Amino acid sequence: MSEAPRAPGAPQPSGSGRRRPPGEQSCYAALDLGTNNCRLLVATPSPRGFRVVEAYSRIVRLGEGLSQTGQLSNEAMDRSMAALKVCAEKIRRRKVVRVKAVATQACRGATNGPDFVRRVAEETGLRLQIITPKEEAQLSVAGCMSLFDRDAEAALVVDVGGGSTELSWVDLKGDGLDNKPRQFATWKLPIKAWLSIPIGVVTLAERFPEGERAEEGWFRAMVDAVKARIEAFPHAESMRGLFENGRAHMVGTSGAITSLAGLHLGLPRYDRNIVDGLWMQRHECEAAADRLLTLTARERALEPCIGADRADLVLAGAAILQAVQELWPCSRVRVADRGLREGLLMSLMSDQQKKPRRRRRGGAGRSSRPSTVNA
Repeated sequence: MSEAPRAPGAPQPSGSGRRRPPGEQSCYAALDLGTNNCRLLVATPSPRGFRVVEAYSRIVRLGEGLSQTGQLSNEAMDRSMAALKVCAEKIRRRKVVRVKAVATQACRGATNGPDFVRRVAEETGLRLQIITPKEEAQLSVAGCMSLFDRDAEAALVVDVGGGSTELSWVDLKGDGLDNKPRQFATWKLPIKAWLSIPIGVVTLAERFPEGERAEEGWFRAMVDAVKARIEAFPHAESMRGLFENGRAHMVGTSGAITSLAGLHLGLPRYDRNIVDGLWMQRHECEAAADRLLTLTARERALEPCIGADRADLVLAGAAILQAVQELWPCSRVRVADRGLREGLLMSLMSDQQKKPRRRRRGGAGRSSRPSTVNA
């Protein structure tokens, strides 16, 4: 993971030597530039993890048109740059001591992705790292660990992005998880199998445009397209019995899934405190998708938990979730308004705590105890 370089008016890197006023907690920042969203979390350590002091999210559609051209468009890069400049200013204003900034599928897949990353560094001082699908899956699982039902034996974390979807099959009864708080550095993430497919809400919506909705089987075609990329995956089969016997559950993390949850609850406006951690039954997910199919794009845009920015993408998200539920049936889905950024923050704070302090003259250096995270 990378950190911001020292640049005038830009976020400062870790180890910059700046002194903070006595009693003021250090701030850490995690930035995720995805195919659809640019998201930032700024947080301070707390006894059971961290406390968010600022959050920012903007839909930038960096991967718009990428599936057709293979490149990031100028318009998409300009939208993303505008959001990244806002993030850089927030990081500077909060006097963040360490930053981890990552880019995912859009920059991975675009031929001009590395050029855009260099431009971001030059114009904002933020040094993005393009992470692999495996790293993306691991960070999403780490960020969702506090939502696992410890009475279950397995979980499937479904991270639906704009350009890709990561699936992680997690063993909830293995050595990597127990009911005790753990230092992040000592966690052995209990991921038994993982899969990344290059299909997300943006790419799926572009492949099955809204204008084709009148065709019979349009939504079903989206579901089947996703299933075709997942069903041949053999490496999680040893866990199938746990799902068939009701001893497993899903965790769904994405803007599309949280929007589906908000629609299900009929919220007058989106409320993370209500949505994050919500349990939905499979039939409730299907009912919410059925309701979406009765709405026009304009009507979906008027839904307070969807809005204009997601109106053309939320059905693609519902199709991805349905495809996974059909292949890995289980009765319960836990909705997560968390994931990759939270995983970044936990690893960042742990990395900082692991660093040995410099020895003082005339005495031994003090040991540094890693902060715990909310397991």
